[in-house]
Amino acid sequence: MNPLNLQIRRATTDDFQSLRSLWNSMRLPADELERRLTEFQVIESADGQIAGAIGLQIIRPHARLHSEAYTDFSLPDTARQLFWERIQLIASHHGVFRLWTQENSPFWSRCGFRIVITESLVQLPDEWKRFEGKWYSLQLKNEEIIAAALEKQLAGFRDSGRIQAARISEKARVINTIIIVVCFGIFFTCIAALIYLITHRR
Repeated sequence: MNPLNLQIRRATTDDFQSLRSLWNSMRLPADELERRLTEFQVIESADGQIAGAIGLQIIRPHARLHSEAYTDFSLPDTARQLFWERIQLIASHHGVFRLWTQENSPFWSRCGFRIVITESLVQLPDEWKRFEGKWYSLQLKNEEIIAAALEKQLAGFRDSGRIQAARISEKARVINTIIIVVCFGIFFTCIAALIYLITHRR
């Protein structure tokens, strides 16, 4: 049950003014975020006002949580739980393997986000390497295991394809042999009939 009667939904262009005010109040780059409006999920209060927002940018099998903002700081823990449920659903639908964020709330740590050491940032998409500061990451799926499973499945498909192709080729050879035998049979039958006709005419 949602005690504050909050509703979560994707942001629309109608939310721009409210979001711009929210971003400005949090000293976030409103002009830049305006271009990323459709990345945002918003929390709507019972009176229809936007009470919070968070961005979710997806690049290939990676997703970044960013620009978290709230109008009332008594809401974040409840709102974050709703956001987290939605984020997991979206990530699952888009085949996201790993989540990244620079949000440092303890809530995200409780969800499993861990600080990323410098050596591990090699996995961070190039598009996000321009952002300064600490990164936190959460692996949703084991990329290596999934890649190995896909490769094994593809190998199975390739083997199956080769077997199927060999069967088709063998059937084609059999049919070709039958056609040749039938053609030769017809040819020799015609020759025999022709010889018979010539002999009987004489």
